[in-house]
Amino acid sequence: MRATVWTVANALGVVAGTPGELLTALLDAPRRPDRVVLPAGPPGVRELVDDLRALGHVRVALEGPAPARPAREERPRLSDPYGVCAADPVRVTRAYEDDPAAHGGLRAAWLRAGQALVRNGQTPADRALALLAALPGDAAAHLRGELAALAADAPWTVAGVREGRVTALTVCGGRPVETDDPRTRAVACLDDGTRLALDERGRLRTPASPAPRLVEAVAATLATHPATALAAVGDTVLSGDRMGSVHAFSLSGLHQAALHSGRVTALTATAGPRVYSGGADGTVRAWRPGGAAGAAPVVARRPHPVAALHARGPVLAVAWADGLVELRDPRARAVRRFRPGPAVRAVAVLPDGSLAVGTDSACVRLRPV
Repeated sequence: MRATVWTVANALGVVAGTPGELLTALLDAPRRPDRVVLPAGPPGVRELVDDLRALGHVRVALEGPAPARPAREERPRLSDPYGVCAADPVRVTRAYEDDPAAHGGLRAAWLRAGQALVRNGQTPADRALALLAALPGDAAAHLRGELAALAADAPWTVAGVREGRVTALTVCGGRPVETDDPRTRAVACLDDGTRLALDERGRLRTPASPAPRLVEAVAATLATHPATALAAVGDTVLSGDRMGSVHAFSLSGLHQAALHSGRVTALTATAGPRVYSGGADGTVRAWRPGGAAGAAPVVARRPHPVAALHARGPVLAVAWADGLVELRDPRARAVRRFRPGPAVRAVAVLPDGSLAVGTDSACVRLRPV
């Protein structure tokens, strides 16, 4: 059933591992007409079809009968990373569901990263990279070397993995700052070291007491006009709201612009300041406070909401609600992409050029090749 849910989630641009998570994600996502085709045979698929049709905007077609499941002896060796990365990912998923053995940690990694693994267009190197990033800490030592060799053609190497939930992530004073608090939407810090947090109600929180005058003023504003996104740079605090506007607060005044259709979902900024905002409308815009909204060009666009942003110099990291992470560097020839499998909650470009990707299960550090 996992493979079916992952396939539907990929087709509809959300991240989910169970039927319940799928329906919740679709209810939270922007509503648009969608169509998916599912095999008629897998257990539970007809109940899933009924639930999808009840949403009102998803058309579902069944094709069948489903192909016969292959005999056990035809399955790849589930402890062999070379075999599972090259095999049919749906068949591998079903085999891991049937076999509860750990297989050195490969089963846990596959079921964690599975939505990325079953996606059309993934190469064995892509799958090996995702598995390497998803391996549990107690995985068999030989698997890391074998998966790293398989992922040699991928655009990344895995520089480190810390298991545990990440809900927000940024860089303060050259060091990564993260939180696992599910009530925190975003973290940010000013040049004076003041750390800020945006809670689940859109209010500003800071551990500093007393808070700087600017922070007190922003906190008072957000207490009556909740924010949906937060960032800071220099002596400027930035917030986004559900109407699509971005606000830049500084001691010299307030600048704001309506940049998105619908909610602002992510913010980041570099010196200048140069602000990048992401929205539920699937666009990332670049804006300078004091400039007009019409002077805020679109720097990235996809048919999925933006989940997280972080910039360092000219380099911009973007996470999308369908689970894709992009590293955009104008000095590079191409955009580097990565799919961890789980939903991405936060990203950060670290001072050494590596990229931190936070999910509900881990913080993965990737280094561009």
